[in-house]
Amino acid sequence: MPEFYEIRIYRCFDFEKQNLMEAWMRDALLPALGRQGIKNVGVFRNQGDANDHSQFMLIPYASLDAFSQSAPKLAADAEFMKASEPWFGLSKDDPGYSRVDSWVSEAFASIPKMEVPAFTADPNRIYELRLYESHNMEYARRKVKMFDDGETQLMRDVGLGPVFFGRTLAGLHCPNLIYMVGAENEQAHKDHWKAFLASDGWKGMKDLPEFKDTVSKIRNWFLTPTDFSQL
Repeated sequence: MPEFYEIRIYRCFDFEKQNLMEAWMRDALLPALGRQGIKNVGVFRNQGDANDHSQFMLIPYASLDAFSQSAPKLAADAEFMKASEPWFGLSKDDPGYSRVDSWVSEAFASIPKMEVPAFTADPNRIYELRLYESHNMEYARRKVKMFDDGETQLMRDVGLGPVFFGRTLAGLHCPNLIYMVGAENEQAHKDHWKAFLASDGWKGMKDLPEFKDTVSKIRNWFLTPTDFSQL
């Protein structure tokens, strides 16, 4: 059975609030998710914009039921609620973040479970979150098929370090898919992308009529993990 993923961006533009948010995630949220059996939760900072203190989260779920029950379980978790008091106590006039952007996605057939990279313990590791918009649902389906027909494996072959690939069920900028790749450092990540684009596999795939015009816009974020991230 495929996994499901929730990707969150807590929109924050204040360094002090970012620190408070990270403390809440580290001391309250991640331990509580762990008590639900949820592991390999990623928490990241936006490397690409020094003025953006937003927090990115990647949360894997075994099922949609696990996703839907997670918030009620948090509310019923006395230890979580106690540890969250400083964060939940922030006033409406001075909140910890402006909004939360989120996506819920279903894992691709070609990568039905999250793949935790071997470089997860490397202090210099970097991740790239990529979102591919399509101009209608049929072309979005074809782009997912393109990954399942070989693009996902090609990324593995060149060392791009796939973490997850998801077909977005609900979220911003639909229809789209969203995925994460990474490497032990920034230069290695660039080298892996260069190898991917130069490969015969990509050259033979990208111009196939079935996959023409499947992507109308690409959004991407370069992310560095917090010191308590599980990825």
